[in-house]
Amino acid sequence: MAPRVVVLDYGSGNLRSAQRALERVGAAVVVTDDLSAARDADGLVVPGVGAYAACMAGIEALGAGPVIAERVRDGRPVLGICVGMQVLFTAGEEHGVVTKGLGLLPGAVTRLSAPVVPHMGWNAVDWPASSRLSAGLAPDTRFYFVHSYAAPALVEGAAVATAQHGAPFAAAVEQGVLSATQFHPEKSGDAGAALLANWVNSL
Repeated sequence: MAPRVVVLDYGSGNLRSAQRALERVGAAVVVTDDLSAARDADGLVVPGVGAYAACMAGIEALGAGPVIAERVRDGRPVLGICVGMQVLFTAGEEHGVVTKGLGLLPGAVTRLSAPVVPHMGWNAVDWPASSRLSAGLAPDTRFYFVHSYAAPALVEGAAVATAQHGAPFAAAVEQGVLSATQFHPEKSGDAGAALLANWVNSL
């Protein structure tokens, strides 16, 4: 049976492209704001585009934060994408305003220190040896990024894949059942499909 995946609809993110990408690698996908479905699915995807504060406001309005935390605590897989990764951290700082995140990963998301921001385009990612998301991928595989803010390159207690734009930053994080990518796997062609297949096959 195909793993049941919920893409959480809290008012942010290109939900349909994530849905299609996950369906192509064998998941049975529902896009919904139904928290009981989000709680019970084999895998939960937390998408996100735009501003950190707006994404957190959407998650809080839906009451989804406790459900995401409960899944992680109970050993049920969660995948965050782009701002959906960033909100997993303790806080995010944008334009001098600090917004509290979900606090499932330690550290703050801050503006990239690079001559050109946003960081937009294809970048190679340096994966840790323990990574399950990157299984079978060549070391120089490139993924598609579009962001102005990022999590730190070191995250206590987690395996972090890094990329460079100005300084190193967290391109992906894996901690137990919690996985997240700063890049968009659903926009990353064959490489993104391989990564999503690794995640779906782990469910």
